[in-house]
Amino acid sequence: MSIKYIATSKLPTPWGVFAMHGFEDTETGKEHVALTYGELTSTEAMLGRIHSECLTGDALFSLRCDCGFQLQTAMQNIAEKGQGFILYLRQEGRGIGLLNKIRAYELQDQGANTVEANERLGFEADMRKYDMIEPMLKQIGVSKVKLMTNNPRKVKAMQAVGIEVVERVPLQVGKNRYNEDYLKTKSTELGHMMTEHHFIDDEK
Repeated sequence: MSIKYIATSKLPTPWGVFAMHGFEDTETGKEHVALTYGELTSTEAMLGRIHSECLTGDALFSLRCDCGFQLQTAMQNIAEKGQGFILYLRQEGRGIGLLNKIRAYELQDQGANTVEANERLGFEADMRKYDMIEPMLKQIGVSKVKLMTNNPRKVKAMQAVGIEVVERVPLQVGKNRYNEDYLKTKSTELGHMMTEHHFIDDEK
């Protein structure tokens, strides 16, 4: 396996002090992070999330997607629970990279949906891979998960590497007038499990 653990440090956040564990993919050079909170155990199901990097949503407060809302809510939920983890994976734009993501946004500005935009650029709708999660979870000592996600692919990714997904916890937050069509496309074309009445913090 090409994933190498590098170091751990404290990460103070508005929701509490997390531990930040750095990993390097020695084949691709990509760097990934695991955030943990509290004492984790392999015998109990840990509340957690797999979160792929989204510069626009996570750091620039974009309303075009729900990524930043999901990340913040996941961190808050974990802190309130007192223990849990987030795997923060560096695969921007569902794996197509930041600049191609901006190109896809340009096509979306012209009327394409998120799937059509990726395909017009010659990519699959979702290029992300999850093979790095096994060594990351092993390092932080997690083998059972209550997974915060709407994406069935992430549940399958966990199960494929031998992680028991005890429960899928819906994470439907951040719906607003700029991302309504995006969220609908994720549900109808990418199979994300979302129901209208489960959305919270709606912002019209």
